[in-house]
Amino acid sequence: MQAYDIRVTLGRRAILKGVDFEARPGEVTAIAGPNGSGKTTLLRAMTGEVPFTGRVLLNGRDTAAMKPWQLAAIRAVQPQSAAIAFPFTVLEIVRLGLRAGLAAADSALPLRALEQVDLAGFAHRFYQDLSGGEQQRVQLARVMVQVWEPVLDGVPRWLILDEPVASLDIGHQFTVMDLARDYAARGGGVVAVMHDLNLTAMFADRITLIHAGRVAADGAPGDVLTNDTLAQVYGCPVPVNSVPPAGVPFLLPQARAV
Repeated sequence: MQAYDIRVTLGRRAILKGVDFEARPGEVTAIAGPNGSGKTTLLRAMTGEVPFTGRVLLNGRDTAAMKPWQLAAIRAVQPQSAAIAFPFTVLEIVRLGLRAGLAAADSALPLRALEQVDLAGFAHRFYQDLSGGEQQRVQLARVMVQVWEPVLDGVPRWLILDEPVASLDIGHQFTVMDLARDYAARGGGVVAVMHDLNLTAMFADRITLIHAGRVAADGAPGDVLTNDTLAQVYGCPVPVNSVPPAGVPFLLPQARAV
């Protein structure tokens, strides 16, 4: 997935000012940066949800020349939030991700997806009765069934996730990021807007750091997450690999893998 010279203006404000972006199949690519930097706008431009100038390629094809059903067959998008106006059950929401044809007839697939996001047994509960974090995982299950196989007929497929762990406790953050990591390991591509820099460092192969509508840094986590770059982008000291003062507790999610 590539984007070239992406520019977005909303009203009179320039949100994105010529952003280039690349994500590769087999990798988790994170888009990070402070609030208002243009992360979600970049994602929405690449998925065609906001007007933009520039080019977006998906598996080498210009998305402007692709039909909606062609895009839906190879990429699934999870927004930050989704408002549901009618009393759908969890299973009905997840089934919205099934494509027509044989896939839609697979009644077991939505249940498998719910089990993967730790919502086994929730199928017949009403979506509106769930917590925000549970609803977020239902939406993840929906996009997963849309592109269940990471590679189909030799063509990689894509999970595009906007802040997929924002409402989740730390245990379920790991659940979601493990699923993203596994999807990429099996040949698919994952693009995720992220705020948690620790999780980003743990799970991303590549980070595009956005600041004031431009790319501030791009590359492997160790190259992007540096003291100088983070201080410049976030406007405050963000020491990397530094122990806090004595008596201040701190958590290392990275230690989970030890």
